[in-house]
This record gives sequence, C-alpha cells and structure tokens, in this order.
Amino acid sequence: MIEVHDVTKTFDSIRAVDSVSVTIKEKTVFGLIGTNGAGKSTLLRMITGVLMPDEGTVTIEGMPVYDNVEAKKKLFFIADEPYFFANCTSASMEHYYSSLYENFDKEEFYKYLAGFDFDKNRKVATFSKGMKKLLALLLGICARTRYILCDETFDGLDPVMRQGVKSIFAKEMEENGLTPVIASHNLRELEDLCDHVGLLHKGGILLSKDLEDMKCNIHKVQCVFTSAEEELKTLNGLNIVKNEQRGSLHTITIRGSKEEIIAFFATVNTVFFEVLPLSLEEIFISETEVAGYDIKKLILG
Repeated sequence: MIEVHDVTKTFDSIRAVDSVSVTIKEKTVFGLIGTNGAGKSTLLRMITGVLMPDEGTVTIEGMPVYDNVEAKKKLFFIADEPYFFANCTSASMEHYYSSLYENFDKEEFYKYLAGFDFDKNRKVATFSKGMKKLLALLLGICARTRYILCDETFDGLDPVMRQGVKSIFAKEMEENGLTPVIASHNLRELEDLCDHVGLLHKGGILLSKDLEDMKCNIHKVQCVFTSAEEELKTLNGLNIVKNEQRGSLHTITIRGSKEEIIAFFATVNTVFFEVLPLSLEEIFISETEVAGYDIKKLILG
C-alpha cells in the first residue's frame, strides 16, 4: 500500500501540490485525474521518491520512499515523455533495465514485443510517440515491481495498443499482483480501467473514491409522472442531486442504492420509469457540482 499524507511541494512562489492525502491499495488500478498544471506529475514524482516533499510523508508498505533504495525497488515510474538512450534498441533497453531490476522477466518482455510486432533491434529513435510509450510500459511491466506509475502514458497510444495494454494490466494484476497508478487529463480514458479515482485540481484533491462505491450509491432515473403531485412527492422523498426536464420527461440523478430507488418508485404513479447506469464522467460531474466545482471545465474542456 502507498500512503501519501498531507504532502506539499512548492516551486518558487507556485504551490504545485497542496496538502494532498491519498491511499493507494494493492492490486487495484488507481486513476489520478487532473488538467495540465493540476500537480499530477509533481505528486507522482514525490510518490516515486524523485522529489522530496516540502511537508508531509510518502510511504510504501510502511517505508519512506525518498532516498530509500529498498522502497524504490518496488516502483517503476514512466514519465510523460519516457527517456531512452541515444541509438538504443528495445533489446538494449532490456539489457539496461534487467541489470537494475533483479526480477526483470526477459522472456515475457520479448513475448510482448513479438505480440505488438516490435523489432527488438530497431532503433527506438525511429519509433512513433505511441510506440515509445508502449515500449516504456512493457519495460515497466516486465520489471516485475509491485507498483507501476504512469504519467499520461495512454496519451499517444492508438486504440489497438490501448486495448492491448489494458489486457496486459489485467493479466499482470491477476498473476503477479501488479498495482498500476495512472495519471491522465482525460477522464473518459480511464473509465473502463480504474478501480479508484482521485481528482486533482490546483494542487489539491477534490475527490478520491472507489468507483464501485460511487456507482452503487448514485443512479440516474428517466421517468414521466402522471401528475404534478407525484412529481413533487418524488422530488421531496429522494436525495436528488440533479433534475433535468424536457417536456414531460424527467432525467433525475439520485443518491442512494438501486434497490432503494426502485422501492420508492413502486409507491409513485408514473407513465414511464427506468433506472439507467451513469458513466464515470456523469458521476464525477454530479459529485463535483455538489462540492461547487464544474468538472466539465476542469477536465472535459
């Protein structure tokens, strides 16, 4: 488990990270969402021990990470723009990382290369942006660390590569206990991948929740009421987050379990009633609007 407690980092007069606390559990996919400049990269660099917090602590399985070799052995960090040696190939990068990580799985690495049709002797300098990011991911996965931290790593991957990486993450989590931490400015990109998502804005965490808990406790209902009295009964009887109306059709976002909502509507006279799933985007919009923020401006542009 990675525990970040009240960490702060300032560069000159700019507070890049402001009193952030998050807990990253093992064998889950943790998504860190935030616009450019929100502090994602700085936070990841403090978690990996590249930067020392001005205040607060970062521990990995109880060990402080900064200036601690044993703690850093449990991590692999992939920056937004991965670094590769001049004139290197995929094979030469494998030689380098296998000398650093004692459990590096060479056999699996070359299987993955072949699966993505990579020539192990081709110069990395000739790779596209997406190919370089994919190579960095494969090196990180095969390093066999407990945690892999990715900064905008899916940015630049084509749909086939992206789906392939998601499948590899699922396999590695099941077979080897890998815990991916993925920072992105794109909420939609992480919707079908993450177990837990934290929203970072102006250096602080606005929201950090398990997606399953969020999905189980907020729902969208579309309905048409038989009368204004039945509408009023519903709006007063449920924990309404948002109510939008087009003609006679209401689209209501309600906090509560699906069972509770269905049971309540059994007491209401409606012409039409249906419970619909919410997307991650809709959940975050609802949660952050309650906190006074507009995620559509923060994340969705």
